[in-house]
Amino acid sequence: MVDIYILDLLVIGLLLLIVTLASGWIARLPLSFALIYLIVGILLGPYGTNLIQLRPDANFLEKLTEFVVIVSLFSCGLKMNRPLNPIAWGSTVRLIGLLMPISIFAIAFIGHFLLKMDWGPAILLGAILAPTDPVLASEVQIADLEDQEELRFGLTSEGGLNDALAFPFVYFGIHSLKDSNWDNWFKQWVAIDLVWAIAAGIIMGILVPKAIVWIDKRLQEFRPVDVLMEDFVALSIIFLTYSLTEVVNGYGFLAVFIAGIIAQRSYHNPEKRLSQLEFTERIEKLMEVGTILLLGSILRLPQLVQFAGQGLLVAVLLIFLIRPVGAWLSTIGGGYPQISRYLFGWFGIRGVGSLYYLCYAFGEGLKDNLGEQIAWITYIVIVISVMLHGVSSTPLMKLYEHSLQIRREKIVSTTGVDKA
Repeated sequence: MVDIYILDLLVIGLLLLIVTLASGWIARLPLSFALIYLIVGILLGPYGTNLIQLRPDANFLEKLTEFVVIVSLFSCGLKMNRPLNPIAWGSTVRLIGLLMPISIFAIAFIGHFLLKMDWGPAILLGAILAPTDPVLASEVQIADLEDQEELRFGLTSEGGLNDALAFPFVYFGIHSLKDSNWDNWFKQWVAIDLVWAIAAGIIMGILVPKAIVWIDKRLQEFRPVDVLMEDFVALSIIFLTYSLTEVVNGYGFLAVFIAGIIAQRSYHNPEKRLSQLEFTERIEKLMEVGTILLLGSILRLPQLVQFAGQGLLVAVLLIFLIRPVGAWLSTIGGGYPQISRYLFGWFGIRGVGSLYYLCYAFGEGLKDNLGEQIAWITYIVIVISVMLHGVSSTPLMKLYEHSLQIRREKIVSTTGVDKA
């Protein structure tokens, strides 16, 4: 008998070969890579060939998804190509400052009044599901460092920031699980989890990459780094920024995203910035394969059936009502084309970030029936999101590009200047 581990390697090798060689065709189809990985994961699980027999615990999944997210957040930061002022980041301010709180409290409302959860667990569910995913949303993110398109910039920066800024609400839900009397911990939550952790994340996200880049530049004046090893500086920035920020009780996710912004502005050589971006994106893509395959393989029919009604309720309301209405309200007065506002509302992809927050909550005391309820609602929402957004992202973005081209031609025909 061939060891099942060898068969797993065989299947994963074939999968990587197929999606790589067929990537040119896949990119033209209404099909995302994440959806392919999810389907293959299900087929390799107990309801298919049963080749993936892992039952990873919450701690393993937390560490895996944590690594994937921090690499993805750094990659998002590297793509940020606008001046650091509120006007240039107007769509980001709206999506983070308005849409994210709307999403969290709307989901919490559903959890409390429709699913009969206490307010604490309901807010925790909202915080787990509110962040859009920076890992699975590559099809709708900034395509290259020169891409100034508003929709892509807004979605990329939103994915980079809301995975970090949902953390205070996760902590709020966790505190309430341990102590239902908010008076006992609310002031501490505001001071530490809201004010200090965000401030520390910002400061460390600036200081650590600046120090690493300065050391990198000074040492290379004496002796250049080996070309094959040079891009590992990006990983050192990610790991050092994240770990040092966590040591001082700051939000490492926020720090890593800011570190990406600082790093790409600190290197004046455009080839260096592009090389780091390509390097981190390759790691991100590789880890995405493993994470989504595992998600597909751990799905279990009895639990899916048991929580199907609750999961579908949350997914449908989140994807078709909360996100679109919240995005529409958040972009009022922003001067965005109507199609951009519609797509801001549609492309709220849920994925690896939500998996991380779920596993983190398990490590902090979420358990028993409540833990199972929140977990399977989260899994169902992610699966539905991967399916719907995976099928729709390519045709909708083609429609959007066509709309931009028509708008550009109208501007040129009326003014003689290409301003789009």
